[in-house]
Amino acid sequence: MKVLSIFGTRPEAIKMAPVVRELAKRKGIESRVCVTAQHREMLDQVLSLFKIKPDVDLDLMRPNQSLAQITAAVFTHLDPILAKMKPDWVLVQGDTTTVMAAALSAYYRQIKVGHVEAGLRTHNKWEPFPEEINRRVAGVTADLHFAPTKWSQQNLLKEGVAKEIVHVTGNPVIDALMFVAEQKAPTRIASLLSTLESKRLVLVTAHRRENHGKPLEHICAALKSIAARGDVEIVYPVHLNPNVQEPVKRLLGNVPNITLLPPLEYLPLVHLMKNADLILTDSGGIQEEAPAFGVPVLVLRDVTERPEGVQAGTLKLVGTDEHKIVNEASYLLNDSVAHAAMAQAVNPFGIGDSAKKIVDVLEGATK
Repeated sequence: MKVLSIFGTRPEAIKMAPVVRELAKRKGIESRVCVTAQHREMLDQVLSLFKIKPDVDLDLMRPNQSLAQITAAVFTHLDPILAKMKPDWVLVQGDTTTVMAAALSAYYRQIKVGHVEAGLRTHNKWEPFPEEINRRVAGVTADLHFAPTKWSQQNLLKEGVAKEIVHVTGNPVIDALMFVAEQKAPTRIASLLSTLESKRLVLVTAHRRENHGKPLEHICAALKSIAARGDVEIVYPVHLNPNVQEPVKRLLGNVPNITLLPPLEYLPLVHLMKNADLILTDSGGIQEEAPAFGVPVLVLRDVTERPEGVQAGTLKLVGTDEHKIVNEASYLLNDSVAHAAMAQAVNPFGIGDSAKKIVDVLEGATK
């Protein structure tokens, strides 16, 4: 059986890495990896960390690409690869533009598609943009759906997907997290943590397209208020996108108790998560990862495609309203009982055996 795993961004690489490593262990599977490099630097860091060498690197990242340009580039450059390799299965993960275009490209070549992290929905095509439509398109082409939770499975069943091709596997991000958390913290992060002394670490990531502009400015204003408490150190690795860099540096550049960092590789980010007291994020992956460390997460969005975390009590939606962010963060920082309730909630996204389950299903489907 020939399996081609296709991904293009750091989050995809993190979640596909355990699956790629598991595929390599199995006799009878010829595993190949193709990267589009929709995010070049951030992708390469993960490939290095997990010791994955792509068989094909399309190297499609260009400055200030539009979504249409990325989509067109994936279609144009991937099709000849599919024609040449003729895989039995193409595996894609999640909801990036790479995922949508790769899934459609495989469909055009009548190649079976396995969709990892299938069934996430907000039911609002603009939030998150463009991910909600990307994952729906990938889902329509998929021959196997690897749903991380029962909630995501139910979304697919309600859309008319046949029950026998939807499998609840957990999310391989937890597999990746366990692998990375066992590795030694980089010196820079270890020294940063040692300087905190009695301060509590609040980790922030905010970069999503729908938060560009006024929403991000409101988030920055909230962070400034939280930093003024004096008993916390806010650490914010700032995304390279100019729409994030400009307002964050302008509004938070010289604020006491706020440390702005360049974008972090996955290893240092995991160690910051592990040591955080509280996380504020609009990232999808961190909503799944942080609960594995028992860290409460305030989600800087109005909707999430991970309501299981909200229901389990590991996540809380706060949106981008300055006062709401400050109030909710202050509540958790001031009330140890409320903090413990979120910290001790059970992570609904798995226990670290998802890659094995995914490859088992794939093998079973081809017998």
